[in-house]
Amino acid sequence: MDDTNYEAKKAQLIQAIKSSSSRDTLSLQKTTSNLFRNRQTTSKKVDVRHFDQVLEVNGEAGYVEAEGMATYETIVNATLKQGYLPAVVPELKTITLGGALSGVGIESSSFRYGLVHETVLEFEVLLGDGHIITCRPNNEHADLFYAFPNSYGTLGYALKVKVKVIPCKPYVKLTHIRSNDAATHFGKLEELCDANRKQGQYAYIDATAFSPNEMYITLGEFVDSAPKLSNYRYMNIYYRSLQQKNIDYLSTYDYIWRWDADWFWCSRFFGMQRLLPRLLLGKWMLHSRCYWKIMRFVRNNKIAQWIEKHLAKPTESVIQDVEIPIENCVQFFDFFFKNIPVQPLWMCPIYAYDDQAHFNFFDLPKNKLLINFGFWQAVPQKHHDGYYNQKIEQQVEALSGHKSLYSNVYYDEEKFWTIYDKALYDRLKQKYDSKYSLKNLYDKVTEK
Repeated sequence: MDDTNYEAKKAQLIQAIKSSSSRDTLSLQKTTSNLFRNRQTTSKKVDVRHFDQVLEVNGEAGYVEAEGMATYETIVNATLKQGYLPAVVPELKTITLGGALSGVGIESSSFRYGLVHETVLEFEVLLGDGHIITCRPNNEHADLFYAFPNSYGTLGYALKVKVKVIPCKPYVKLTHIRSNDAATHFGKLEELCDANRKQGQYAYIDATAFSPNEMYITLGEFVDSAPKLSNYRYMNIYYRSLQQKNIDYLSTYDYIWRWDADWFWCSRFFGMQRLLPRLLLGKWMLHSRCYWKIMRFVRNNKIAQWIEKHLAKPTESVIQDVEIPIENCVQFFDFFFKNIPVQPLWMCPIYAYDDQAHFNFFDLPKNKLLINFGFWQAVPQKHHDGYYNQKIEQQVEALSGHKSLYSNVYYDEEKFWTIYDKALYDRLKQKYDSKYSLKNLYDKVTEK
């Protein structure tokens, strides 16, 4: 592997940080983000946009090495050429490898391989003072290796990451199984995950609920040939096909990005599920990158902000991913459809990949199936801001669940640090960011 270009970029980055006179906290200047919460900008920005390359694909050794800002679109393009995929590929093309490591990355292979950070072999971290260290599960920085996931850049930024890959085939056969009640649905989901957890016919399992009485489990298996291929890049909409087909075939590439064109189902809020806009604009707009550009424009444009504040009806953003133990899923499912005016609902099963590994700030119980519930919608605000999100947070805690931190967090500081280990976090800040050049985790995830 030729690391020359990477090492040159790294040297320039270190010099830029050390020569900066700003006392402000450090933040990244980058072209893509999949955070659904506001971020306070700082004057001390580090430009890492050019750390976006795949450095090596080594299928025989079972890994791909890429820079932290490399998107999964770039990584998948490189690995597929050699017949491999990252073990877990998050749903959207614009998610970066470094972002999935410092946050929480999931997909339909997670019942077999866990979350993205569980498939990471090692990574290089840029610390707040400009030093760069390598983290492995068995070196002197193992404490940071296991604490980095779910730290969201408050302990450092990943510049280079080595992550596990798996062999794949050209096509994926999909089988959609309908259930009409939650108990049957989750019982079948658990049975299928247990049967295929370590090996088996199905490499991918996820599920979708359209209502309390209509839900589908989708099983994906690699195949060498397909009698007919579907395509959900343009006029056809993937999630609607779940209600229309029992069996479907996609190229492996199209399966991996089946959710991206319509941002699951959120393209409807941009008018892109209507026939004419989709026909005229679809080839340009049907990509998660485009939706993010529109959202970023609305967030930062003063005219758009004024219109939203004074003319639009108030809404609450209910955008969350939560993980619930399988034995509590029927209860959460019933709560959700009775109390939260959002649908459809995505469900993705997860098992911890390594029963011996403990990731401090997002540690999954071992040998236990959890279901990730994903829901993303702005709903009419009939109560105080945060009403629905707080109800969800309370229910997740009551059902022994986990909550991802990529979106709005409504815990007060005392509650937050009963969920996350403050004593450990403070020790790590003192060791790796003693000058507090990076933001505090609670402050960062509760910015409004």
